Amino acid sequence: MIQFQTNIKNLKSFQDIIVKLDSFGVGFLAVVDDSNTLVGIVTDGDIRKALLNRKKEVSEIINYNPITLPHTTPRHQIKSFLEEKRRLHVPLIDENSKLVEVYLLNNFSSEYHPNYVVIMAGGLGSRLGDLTRNVPKPMLQIKGKPMVEYIIESFKNQGFNKFIFCINYKKEYIQDYFSDGNKLGVSIEYIEEQTRLGTAGALSLIKKNKFEVPFFVVNGDVISNIDYLDLIDFYTLSKADAVMCVKEMSHTNPYAEVEYDEHFNLLDLKEKPTKKFDINLGIYLLNEKVRQLLPENEFFDMPSLFIKAKESKLNVKVFRANDDWMDIGLPTDYKAIQND
Repeated sequence: MIQFQTNIKNLKSFQDIIVKLDSFGVGFLAVVDDSNTLVGIVTDGDIRKALLNRKKEVSEIINYNPITLPHTTPRHQIKSFLEEKRRLHVPLIDENSKLVEVYLLNNFSSEYHPNYVVIMAGGLGSRLGDLTRNVPKPMLQIKGKPMVEYIIESFKNQGFNKFIFCINYKKEYIQDYFSDGNKLGVSIEYIEEQTRLGTAGALSLIKKNKFEVPFFVVNGDVISNIDYLDLIDFYTLSKADAVMCVKEMSHTNPYAEVEYDEHFNLLDLKEKPTKKFDINLGIYLLNEKVRQLLPENEFFDMPSLFIKAKESKLNVKVFRANDDWMDIGLPTDYKAIQND
């Protein structure tokens, strides 16, 4: 039984609505039919309007066109939606309009999860050319905020507030702006690379046994709306030691592909074929066992660490994400996200 719902058959009178609404104590009631299809909703506000307009018929009180969200919507997006609309609750439905869940804004606990988020922010950003001549790539502005601030916010909105920045190139820009993270309501520590250590090497500089639970590693130039709690659930259920986030992409070859055998006999000709493949998103979830595989203070990249973990018989998994994601690696990417 889904919380905060009732069958429309149970609502014969104004009194029935009041009793049922009061029994849940959240000022919200979802009304469904026998197949659990959402018929409408009733809120405290609807009751007040009915009283002011002297309406007491059930059909006059139910809101038959409520705002809803797909039940697959990431939790942090639901929170942002409710805050933007100044609402406290929203029905989550499936593709057939069946009620899956009633989500309340106060479902978002004020307690934070214990997982650390390590942000790799020490790269040169050389592919961005003049854009990073005077400022480190994670500090490039997107609509008035550094891109790395969007990464922090995406995690904070999902209940993570412990961050470690691995810094090198023009590190003072990052430290001066974020300091200890207090102004954003988070905690930020810094690990300084004396030489460039790649996308994984700096993890070896973090003190031993720092992480009692799995920790995130995120490239400082990727922005996404991945549901990190789903990622943790996947990690736990699959008993993983390391998880790499990937996303399906496709590419259409503008030319015809010619296939032939070893004797140069034509076999097939495919006009502008489209191929699908998965890419690494630069977002990972690891445990301490994986980190112990790193050589201390040496250049090491994350794909190599995953291969090493696999060769060491650790449980290495891939989490397929379908969420929005962008890597700000080229000037064209940076220009594109300014208009997103």
